[in-house]
Amino acid sequence: MSGLKSVIEPLMKVKSQVEDLSVLVELVEDEEGPDAVELRAELEAVEKDYARLELDTLLSGEHDSANAILEINAGAGGTEACDWADMLLRVYLRWAERRGYRTEIVNSVAGDVAGSKNVTVLIEGRNAYGYLRCERGVHRLVRISPFDSNKRRHTSFAAVDVIPQIEDDSEVNINPDELRVDTYRASGAGGQHVNKTDSAVRITHLPTGIVVSCQNERSQHSNRESAMKVLASRLAELQRAQSEQRLAELRGDLRAIEWGSQMRSYVFQPYTMVKDHRSGHETGDVIRVMDGDIDDFIQAELKAAPQSAT
Repeated sequence: MSGLKSVIEPLMKVKSQVEDLSVLVELVEDEEGPDAVELRAELEAVEKDYARLELDTLLSGEHDSANAILEINAGAGGTEACDWADMLLRVYLRWAERRGYRTEIVNSVAGDVAGSKNVTVLIEGRNAYGYLRCERGVHRLVRISPFDSNKRRHTSFAAVDVIPQIEDDSEVNINPDELRVDTYRASGAGGQHVNKTDSAVRITHLPTGIVVSCQNERSQHSNRESAMKVLASRLAELQRAQSEQRLAELRGDLRAIEWGSQMRSYVFQPYTMVKDHRSGHETGDVIRVMDGDIDDFIQAELKAAPQSAT
């Protein structure tokens, strides 16, 4: 019932708002008066709600409604790329916050100087995977590096991969004998307990070579539980990919995280632009995008390739 309400109630709300606005339009005579200004503001708000509902209709894949496990890996660019990975993480955390989704950083590996080499975050909310699968690929950043004393322009890369979280563990059969479990001391922020005990867990699935890690919980048991959930989701994704003969597509963009493989470019200098090289959608408002407002890009990709829903 909760799932159905989340679909029907927003639709009924927009329908009611449109009916109210239709009545107000007939009452407003002065196109430049305060009533007209207020009417236009309300209309813009309803148009945004309508666009979001329209976006929902493009999500028809089997797992589109699932939570998402998003992983960001720094690529070519050294410290600059690690900082770029952290910047992308903030984009997705802000995007999730805008939508009322819950987020949890499952694992992170800090860069040598700044940023992160790798970070994995669980994003919980209806259609989280359906939206974020459009973000899978290599993201390129062009800016004057704050880490360069000569203030030169740098290009760096980070790869984003997204898989659905599997709620039903029975979908994947994991043989404990095929796992290698390593424990180690967590690094980075987390408090005295986290950093002084071997609470971090790394699990390797020997037949496939898939490796998952978790170090952000206080106890080894909690970290192992979180890591097993991620492993189950990755194995389920692998099984679906193999059965559909689309392994490369579903496991993410496996090309080198460097020149020529980017799916989206973010340019800070000498001009400002964010351009998606798949759908062709672009904007000059980089700040808005970096603050998590990426729905335009998601919608453009969903409309351009609805057949890719999985």
